[in-house]
Amino acid sequence: MTLSPARLDRFARHIVLPEVGGAGQVALSQSHVAVIGLGGIGSPALQYLAAAGIGQFTLVDNDAVDASNLQRQTIFSARDVGHGKAVGARRWLANFDDALKVEISDTRITAENAGSMIAGADLVLDGTDNFATRLAVSDACVAAGIPLLSAAVGRFQGQVGAFAGHLPGQSCYRCFVGDAFDAEDCDTCAEDGMLGAMAGWTGSLAAMQAVRVLLGGVSAFSDPQFGKLHILDGMAPAMRTLTIAKDPACMGCGGNGS
Repeated sequence: MTLSPARLDRFARHIVLPEVGGAGQVALSQSHVAVIGLGGIGSPALQYLAAAGIGQFTLVDNDAVDASNLQRQTIFSARDVGHGKAVGARRWLANFDDALKVEISDTRITAENAGSMIAGADLVLDGTDNFATRLAVSDACVAAGIPLLSAAVGRFQGQVGAFAGHLPGQSCYRCFVGDAFDAEDCDTCAEDGMLGAMAGWTGSLAAMQAVRVLLGGVSAFSDPQFGKLHILDGMAPAMRTLTIAKDPACMGCGGNGS
């Protein structure tokens, strides 16, 4: 596959990077990313992934835009309030780059339907705000053999981790948090607050890590950093990285090698 002159011009700043190059840009244009949750993390992540030239998206969010979202959810405006986030995100993408292929779902993602919602994706980026959904997405990714980028944010802290629990020796998100959080009980930003720019930092890092995964085996910028959890501290500011070991007894991926 070759890129048209218009696409070459649009992504010229990527292509001149030796770490990406023409082959890397073509790989991105052929990639399919499922973005689960279009809120404070999903919004900036989607913007940078679209700007990077990802060719196809599946967007999943059953929520509607609220005025309080506009402080951090950067793809929406005041006229989107009251309307579905998935529809608003598709509209944003259409205005930004009409060459992108986009499918949406405004159905709540669960353990029962997660597999069908991520089918065909090369990567899943999860920016949802409760453990039950994150674990359902993680388990579906392991079952489908799809890498997962899981990101979360609250107050002045964020975290971004890449997981490939379907691979021998690699951990999944459930290895990190365990099984105690399958119930839908999680603190919310409405209760705890959140600095809007903190969501932007977390979403931007998630997008960059997504590009790393998608360029695997194609370019020099292709270390997926599976099993690495990056913790962002907006107060310091600083970032530290933890390694998440595979749990042999994990309900999600324990049977996939040691």
